[in-house]
Amino acid sequence: MLTQRSRYALRAMLFLARQPAAGGPPTPMTRIAQEANVPRKFLELILADLREAGLVLSHRGKLGGYVLARGAHLISLGDIIRVIEGPLALVPCVSRTAYRRCLDCKSEADCAIRHAMMRVRDETARILDGTSLADATAEDLAAA
Repeated sequence: MLTQRSRYALRAMLFLARQPAAGGPPTPMTRIAQEANVPRKFLELILADLREAGLVLSHRGKLGGYVLARGAHLISLGDIIRVIEGPLALVPCVSRTAYRRCLDCKSEADCAIRHAMMRVRDETARILDGTSLADATAEDLAAA
């Protein structure tokens, strides 16, 4: 299940994706918090994580704020969720980035749970990595 923190991160990033591209002024955190309906203190922590991951750039000062670090078409929902949640895999034995053997598993090769969770991971990654912020905002506009 997607945590509230991930939903907040997605909302904030989708809001930033709708802002004027390249060369536009940075969006102040208070505006992001208000428009994306995210508590400001929580948003500060989320944006710090996204900045460290290279997904947003921050600008200090009176006219400071945040902008996407690259085009909305180059940032996927999977990128954002991985920064906030970590691996997409539901069990550690199928994670591509944080593999750990399950302690109670007799045989990974014969484990039906592992095989099913591998398919879940692959399909989840395919969809999330295949959906950019640009795709998601275009779908929002089409649905409106």
